[in-house]
Amino acid sequence: MNADKRTEEEEIKKILEEENVKKALLETGTSKKTFPSARREILLLVGYTALIIIVAGLLYFLLESGNLPISQAYLPIAKKLILGSVLITTVLFLNSLLRKILKRKIDDKASAYNFRSLINFVSFFLIVLIVISLVFSNWYATLVSFGVISLILGLALQNPLTSLFGWVYLLLRKPYEVGDRIKIGTVYGDVMNVGYFDTTLWEFRGDYLSGDHPSGRIIKYANSRIFSEYVVNYSWPLFPFIWNEVKFYVSYDSDFDFISLLVTDIAEKELGEAMMRRVKRLKTILADSMIQELEIKEKPSVIFTANNNTWIEVTVRFLVEPKNSGPTKSLLFTHIMKELKKHPQKVIFPNSNQ
Repeated sequence: MNADKRTEEEEIKKILEEENVKKALLETGTSKKTFPSARREILLLVGYTALIIIVAGLLYFLLESGNLPISQAYLPIAKKLILGSVLITTVLFLNSLLRKILKRKIDDKASAYNFRSLINFVSFFLIVLIVISLVFSNWYATLVSFGVISLILGLALQNPLTSLFGWVYLLLRKPYEVGDRIKIGTVYGDVMNVGYFDTTLWEFRGDYLSGDHPSGRIIKYANSRIFSEYVVNYSWPLFPFIWNEVKFYVSYDSDFDFISLLVTDIAEKELGEAMMRRVKRLKTILADSMIQELEIKEKPSVIFTANNNTWIEVTVRFLVEPKNSGPTKSLLFTHIMKELKKHPQKVIFPNSNQ
């Protein structure tokens, strides 16, 4: 008993160490893997960068000393090109270095993807800024021109800019990440990619399906929709389950106690002890949060409801991982029907021979 308790405490401790669980707990009031050293790649990166900077420095020195056969008219342009190449090389070096560090330090693929996108965006912005500063010598005139151009582009590109701000919002607030199953508006799907301007989903359900199964279609929508649509996330790290139901009808003459016990036993066996243990651990974690009053039953429940068609509706409610919802529901229904039909005296179905 003590050994089982220690094991549960260790499992809970591991869950609490996960970064996305910590963040989710903060909203309610992992240990890193050790990757093999990428020293050789970093050394090569540093070497190439240092070589470019040394060569650029040498060229700049030769230009200053007048040892290169170049016209004085082209001397300022040459210096700007050398300076620009050094600055751009430095930006690209920092970009590659940060991406390699992220690859080693961040286990969560969604977080790593978001950081890579942010680093690439900042790098692109810095390179554009460097080019503009080198091309235009008069900063005041440049800023005025840039302000006018920005106003015109802002009006012309309002939707793309709103989508870009939507991407920034997605990075900061994280209503969903790559890999999450979500519903936005009337669209359901698994997030495949969060770009600067749009999000790509691998659709499930769709026009031709009623269950939680992939439709085979790809859906793209502008990130600006995040500001005007409700987002339903099925993949909350703190409680990565949803409730689902299996329903069927029986006669008023059926043995309800027998049905309840048999169906509950079948559901518990199909879902497995491992599932119920996970829910218990999460209930322990939630006990210290601001949502500790929420009712969470780790075991399946059976509900009987009187129906207008003179039959009794039996609902089996259970917890399941979102992406396993469809297969689990189908398997559970098949098994329940198979077992109940073995007891025709106690379980009477519609249109059955009595």
